[in-house]
Amino acid sequence: MFLKPQDILVLLKLIVLRDTMWSYPMLAKSLFMSQSEVHASIQRAEAACLFDRHRSRVLRSSLFEFLVHGLKYAFPATRGGSTRGIPTGYAAPPLNRLIHGASGDPPVWPDPDGEVRGYELSPLYRSVPKAVAVDPELYELLALVDAIREGRAREATLAIEELKSRLELSK
Repeated sequence: MFLKPQDILVLLKLIVLRDTMWSYPMLAKSLFMSQSEVHASIQRAEAACLFDRHRSRVLRSSLFEFLVHGLKYAFPATRGGSTRGIPTGYAAPPLNRLIHGASGDPPVWPDPDGEVRGYELSPLYRSVPKAVAVDPELYELLALVDAIREGRAREATLAIEELKSRLELSK
């Protein structure tokens, strides 16, 4: 069984929920996915040792290790042409508060309702623009993940440190 990009989306949503009780229908609705997709994601994450089904929790240190060392190879960021969308990577919070004066078009997830023009950066999963519109904390986690996926050293280093803090891992 192989991980799929949407599995990372589901795991990050579970991180955002912290100790809140969740259900497959609730996750599916909040991520704009089907219940069967969410269920399959949890199963794949468990098989990949990123989720503990018995304790119903994300294995944060394992997820962090995968995000830092494997994500950009398993699910590389694909660039496209100029488009309207939602800023991601260094152009989105929290990195946009740390990185100033970046030249050129910012990376964006394509979205017809987006207010920023930039170069297209493929989201991990097609429902990401909808899911982040209703969850600012998930938006920030996914933007950090994109800064790692895209592979620029300075942005990736800042994103890794911020992600470590948000996943509540020891320094």
